[in-house]
Amino acid sequence: MLTKLSGSQLRQTLVQALSFSLVLTTAFMFWKGLSVITDSPSPIVVVLSGSMEPAFQRGDILFLWNRNPKVKVGDIVVYNVNGRDIPIVHRVVRNHVSPSKQLLLTKGDNNGLDDVELYSYKQYYLNREKEVIGAVKAYVPWAGYITILLSENVWAKYLLLATMGILAAFQRD
Repeated sequence: MLTKLSGSQLRQTLVQALSFSLVLTTAFMFWKGLSVITDSPSPIVVVLSGSMEPAFQRGDILFLWNRNPKVKVGDIVVYNVNGRDIPIVHRVVRNHVSPSKQLLLTKGDNNGLDDVELYSYKQYYLNREKEVIGAVKAYVPWAGYITILLSENVWAKYLLLATMGILAAFQRD
């Protein structure tokens, strides 16, 4: 393919490839920079369920902060549980603090029961240091619906890729 391209076409193709890689590396550096600033492996998350209604709706984007050593009862935290890939966003309803660690019990605002059933087997509290990704500090309503659309519908991913490909093809002419 590269042998059939003229010098200017080859140069244009290389410039486009470099521009694309610049966009990707910039996004990656931005994400990693936010991770360092917030001390969170995932500083931005999307609400995927209605368990925190009315505080947060499905599709809201949450901004996390993990620099505070302790969280209080009433704070909304995002945590991971062993064996589950998707982080959970719920409110702290009970707090046990010792000099060495903080244990938390969480519950979704729209749920009838606490989260003990969501935790790992025979686990009754979350370890703040090990399982909590961060506490919610800000949010943008509805802005995460595109992420939900792309993750729940394979056809949407292909439609987006096809549209980008068609736009790229028309841009070359």
